[in-house]
Amino acid sequence: MPGRATAGSFGQRQVPLESPEERPLAIEARGLGKTYAVYARPQDRLKQILWPGRRRFYREFVAVHGVDLEVERGECVGVVGRNGSGKSTLLSMICGTLEPSVGEVVTRGRVAPMLTLGAGFSPEFTGRENVLLNAMVLGLSRREILARMQSIIDFADIGEFFDQPVRRYSSGMYSRLAFASAISIDPEILVMDEVLAVGDEAFTRKCFARIEEIKADGATIFFASHAPNLVIELCDRALLMDHGECLLIADPKTVISQHQRLLYADPDHEEELRDEIRAIGNTSGEGRRRRASTRPSQESANQGRFDVGLVSESTVEYGIGGARLDNVRILDHDQKQVNVLRAGGEYRYVYDVHFVEHGSQVRFGMMMKLITGLEFAGQVTPSESDAIEKVEPGTRFHVEFSFVAKLIPGTYFMNAGVLAFDEGEVVYLHRIVDALMFKILPPENGQITGLVDLSGRVPPRFQIYGDSSS
Repeated sequence: MPGRATAGSFGQRQVPLESPEERPLAIEARGLGKTYAVYARPQDRLKQILWPGRRRFYREFVAVHGVDLEVERGECVGVVGRNGSGKSTLLSMICGTLEPSVGEVVTRGRVAPMLTLGAGFSPEFTGRENVLLNAMVLGLSRREILARMQSIIDFADIGEFFDQPVRRYSSGMYSRLAFASAISIDPEILVMDEVLAVGDEAFTRKCFARIEEIKADGATIFFASHAPNLVIELCDRALLMDHGECLLIADPKTVISQHQRLLYADPDHEEELRDEIRAIGNTSGEGRRRRASTRPSQESANQGRFDVGLVSESTVEYGIGGARLDNVRILDHDQKQVNVLRAGGEYRYVYDVHFVEHGSQVRFGMMMKLITGLEFAGQVTPSESDAIEKVEPGTRFHVEFSFVAKLIPGTYFMNAGVLAFDEGEVVYLHRIVDALMFKILPPENGQITGLVDLSGRVPPRFQIYGDSSS
């Protein structure tokens, strides 16, 4: 899609955008905003058409306002926010499917918009006919799409239905065809809005593999998602949208942590929290990356110890109140607090909980994460069916989770939380994200491949069935 600059109708002056030669930007927006006219009655819309200058027969709804954004070529940027925060509107303006009311946006490179899979597909056309039509809309010639047709057929993998009318497709087949068609144009800018979870698990993995290929080829990826792990794992940066405003642009882990604070915030203190998030400031996240102590280890690999310099710098706390977590720590078999663990050792993750209000259906949880923020293991006690039915104010709990540190050497983080049932919903009374960090030392003997050591009591083995030399 060619670059474009759009001026709004609110009298703002266009800000000249730098040329592609001056900065390697794929997406650039200045003061971007979208306002809708909302009519209380159908006849008010007609009145506005007939008497446009007499009075306003509608109220304005500001979906997005004041977004300034720069995305470099080859960068992967995620957009998170609550429902109705303006994520989809922002993506639509970047794709060019929605004209801004104010501000301007420029895209440099071929854009593949994946806002609604299969949008524009005709139910009476066959899969092949819809692919041809969709590709032409995206800017490909008939010759180009015919050259890619077989790869689309192979990717969709819907067999003979490819030449059947789309109205005969199941929802899974429809998603397969739509994704295969949208991803076929070798985009320079890929814009996606909650379309990554399509089809069954095997096809979803195929979609992710294709996206990884596009990213590896240097394409820019800009997508909205409600999956925090996905944003943390794929993105270089992330945006936090709320009430149409871009509150924060930072590294994915920081943005996801602040997003979770908003999700569980007390409505009476939301504006105060938004001010806190704005104060964090726009940053690439380089200064906020979690760091372990750089002091060299003087301990052998088969010992655990406590390093006072190993302190989490990304701790975030939230919840509706009613209970308080404290004294979060890891203990070894001698009851000593440690945060430098030996691979394969057995440890206990413990914390204390003090209830200041009544609690119903109470449970306690923990979560283990990579340095990127990816949550890969967790425990909850007791089970949901055995949750503690009633807890009185003043009650104190000591919570313990045992685990075996069968992890590759590196730095990891732990969450802690107390959950309860409140007004028909499961909520956190108190949760501490990145409550502590710990390090795994290399194993004394053996080698761990992958993230987690899956070896059991019986060691791996192999057997020779024949000797090729004979």
